[in-house]
Amino acid sequence: MAGPIGVTTNGAAPAASGGGGSYRKALSLLASLFFMWGFITVINGVLLPHLRSVFELDYTQTTLIESVWFIAYFFASIPSAKLIERVGYQRAIVIGLLIMAAGALGMTLAASLPSYGVTLVMLFVIASGITLLQVAANPYVTVIGPPETGSSRLNLVQAFNSLGTTLAPLFAGYLILGRSRSGTAEAGATISQAQRYADAQSVILPYVLVAIVLVVLAVVIARFPLPALGGATQRAAKADRHQHSLWKHRNLVLGIPTMIAYLLAEIGVANLFVNFVSQPQIAATTHEQASRYLSLLWGGMMVGRFAGSFIMQKIAPERVLSVFAFGALIVVAIATFTTGPVAMWSLIAVGLFHSIMFPTIFTLAIRGLGPLTEEGSGLMIMAIAGGALVVVQGWLADRYGLQNSFFLTMACEIIVLAYALWGSKPTADLGDQTVA
Repeated sequence: MAGPIGVTTNGAAPAASGGGGSYRKALSLLASLFFMWGFITVINGVLLPHLRSVFELDYTQTTLIESVWFIAYFFASIPSAKLIERVGYQRAIVIGLLIMAAGALGMTLAASLPSYGVTLVMLFVIASGITLLQVAANPYVTVIGPPETGSSRLNLVQAFNSLGTTLAPLFAGYLILGRSRSGTAEAGATISQAQRYADAQSVILPYVLVAIVLVVLAVVIARFPLPALGGATQRAAKADRHQHSLWKHRNLVLGIPTMIAYLLAEIGVANLFVNFVSQPQIAATTHEQASRYLSLLWGGMMVGRFAGSFIMQKIAPERVLSVFAFGALIVVAIATFTTGPVAMWSLIAVGLFHSIMFPTIFTLAIRGLGPLTEEGSGLMIMAIAGGALVVVQGWLADRYGLQNSFFLTMACEIIVLAYALWGSKPTADLGDQTVA
């Protein structure tokens, strides 16, 4: 069970200077973190088809790369929570950014060798840094302000995450796929071993640029006067926590597998998108061209989150989630059973319907936890490790065909829909907490 993550949730006012304006500035800075980890995560959507060609991988081996990325969330969540408790929120963010920068530089080593094993290790390092940021930032945004607009607030900040995911395929498509033989070759073209080795080097420049930006951002945050969230109130919350059990809260208990199912759906669609679109019966494009369509998928997610932030100020988040889950189920089914442009654009539309799912499932799951909010948030971040199950979809794609593997995605959308309609209703409500 994750420990405290640096956010006061027992209803007492935190020790902070500058009032509401200070928190608004902090949230603006946090938006840059959401942007960067979204940007770096979605580079994988372009990187995977590239590595599939460089190392001559099947779909199972390709999706294993992404599984290693998400396994980091499982192993790094609890240490991240402990680190935040020990060194404080601000220092932990700086450490997380520097860990990500180290992993990005390590990717240049993996490309120089080139080495499949070193690539896996360095992606694990980057993901561990992102986990540290996630454990801190998501609940922080959720509890600042009125509890009834927590989903709206987190959707708004997550929209900047989606801005990063929208731009990343264009960046990586140009610098990785656009400068490699495998990225510009027609489907089925033969690529020599020498060309594969040369292709591996195209990863170096983008990751050097990413590392530089991360270091600069770490310096900026280290010098920024982030509001302190008082330790005395955290100690009081610790005492309260012993009186309650997380497992009496149905919305949390069912929220964990729902988050796992959602992550499996999102990552499966995003990571197999380029290979899906480039198939002759779908769009018959090169990988570089397909990566441009991938940016539209993530762009739909950005639009959906901005819209969702506004809609949830008027409509209950669980109702909005049910509509979006049903929409996602329909478009995934169309992509699974059709071919050509209809299948391609249906899969692109998944981004719009997935847009509000992560922040909304997260806030619904920790709703009513009161002094247990910190532990509940830690468990929900650990659930992001569910993205590691994408290797199951890779296995299905190898054995039953890439398009048929999206039956698994449809099952995941049904789970999210069921949670929105029934599982998200809180039990043993301890009251929502507000950090003013």
